[in-house]
Amino acid sequence: MQIRKLISDNCAAGRRMLAVLLDPEKTPLKALPPLCRILAESPVDFVLVGGSGYLADTGAFVRCLKEQMDKPVLLFPGDMSQFTPAADALLLLALLSGRNAEYLIGQHVKAAMAIRESGIETLPTGYILVDGGRTSSVERASRTRALTAPEEIAVTAVAAEQAGKRLVYLEAGSGAETPVSIGIIRQVRTLISCPLIVGGGICSVTQMQAAFRAGADIVVIGNHFEQHPADIRLFAETKEQSNRPSTQHTS
Repeated sequence: MQIRKLISDNCAAGRRMLAVLLDPEKTPLKALPPLCRILAESPVDFVLVGGSGYLADTGAFVRCLKEQMDKPVLLFPGDMSQFTPAADALLLLALLSGRNAEYLIGQHVKAAMAIRESGIETLPTGYILVDGGRTSSVERASRTRALTAPEEIAVTAVAAEQAGKRLVYLEAGSGAETPVSIGIIRQVRTLISCPLIVGGGICSVTQMQAAFRAGADIVVIGNHFEQHPADIRLFAETKEQSNRPSTQHTS
């Protein structure tokens, strides 16, 4: 399965995508069977696995997921110690909103040979933290600050694409008080041509739909689904309705 081609084909068709983010430190293995049933029965496009902690066995978590459902599983690592070849692809994140070299290239160097030997598909991703009203776990772990100025956020996204990133990810942070603003999403969308991911603080279908209308190709939701897993069906079905020909839109 070529994840990059899948995303590209969906974007070309104007089909919006929904990803569910699971943190192995917050979701015990015993909670996966009922969760996987919901995921398997819902038109969710991807499952992202990752977090800012280092204690969980990401490999075991991914293998358990893949045994119980057939959704594509993408690694979303907060640290390259979370790398496992069991996933379908790896979001190779470069934290471009900060200047901590460890998260620009340091972590990548540490995992480079393991990634190479695994043969896993890599998706170079420009990761941009956007102020969501509270200090996120990513900010604390990376010792960087989220960006607040829309112009700086937009220019950083442009630089990411110019530097060869295949995806741009605007992140307000887990449990953000406010998601990435519609104005910022729209501005970034007009300036880049690569797929745009938006996550953090989205807790209603209205917010998800607004992000899609503004130009997000993939919306990622984690914290809300941790607290309300049954809502996965509602969000995924609403996303599918927005992809029907009568309401479909393009970036």
